[in-house]
Amino acid sequence: MYSLDHLTMFVESAKSGSFSACARKLGKVQSAISQGIAHLETDMNKQLFDRSTRKPSLTEDGKRLLVYAEAVLRQSQELHSVVQAIDRMEEPLIKLAVENALLVPKFSQILQTFSKRFPATAIEVISMTSTDVLDDIMNHQAQLGLMFTHHSFSEDVELCYIGNLPFYPVCAHHHPLAQAQHIKVNELIAHKQIMLRGAKGEATHWLPKISADIWWANSFSSIYKLVEQGIGWSYLPGHLADERLSFGRLTRLPFSIDHKDWSPSIELITPKNIVKGPALSWLYEAMKELLD
Repeated sequence: MYSLDHLTMFVESAKSGSFSACARKLGKVQSAISQGIAHLETDMNKQLFDRSTRKPSLTEDGKRLLVYAEAVLRQSQELHSVVQAIDRMEEPLIKLAVENALLVPKFSQILQTFSKRFPATAIEVISMTSTDVLDDIMNHQAQLGLMFTHHSFSEDVELCYIGNLPFYPVCAHHHPLAQAQHIKVNELIAHKQIMLRGAKGEATHWLPKISADIWWANSFSSIYKLVEQGIGWSYLPGHLADERLSFGRLTRLPFSIDHKDWSPSIELITPKNIVKGPALSWLYEAMKELLD
């Protein structure tokens, strides 16, 4: 088996261009580097460096083997990170159930920071409607959930209010409603409304059902596609609607009933009495700031 110290000397010498530079980088004397690489060459039965010039250069075998030596060292570092993570009792996997409307830009920023702080903990993001998020948390299928406030909560769930998300009523730019200057409720009844409901058929209660003709979808990305094609109108999360409004793909509807934006409240939820390890505790606190 090849020594990790010798592989490190090999890689650092190749990167720095000399045994002396490698020695300075690793805090060793040059003779120790030369001897370590010589031992590695003996173990491999391959010459890694051409020493006929003033500065040693990689041989063809050395160039080929350098890639694999770097891979071994990376794996060794990852192994060490996992060992340290186990010592710190960090979780190997966190399942995060998220209402698909809440995949705001800051969500990915939080996960990017998480990946740097907890490289040995994997994340599984499960996007779904709020009613399905609640079921996953209650059934311990996920450790952390983000959802719109539900009209009823089980005692098996711990919840934390983290803010509100604005919604706009929109339609396609070529939809008949797009030309209206002021829209009353009775004018909406004849136009198809597209609404959200979960896999088990439970509809959202936090946005008004106005039209008599309703179509359903289980994600706001699907709703947007239907709205963009002019099939109907809908309420969309502000962060999804803004870009489409700015490019003229959608038109915001001037509803008489909307003096202010609909802004349903958002809950961060976990199963009752769950033991939060370091990674889950950090993620829980970070997600509290999602809508700030």
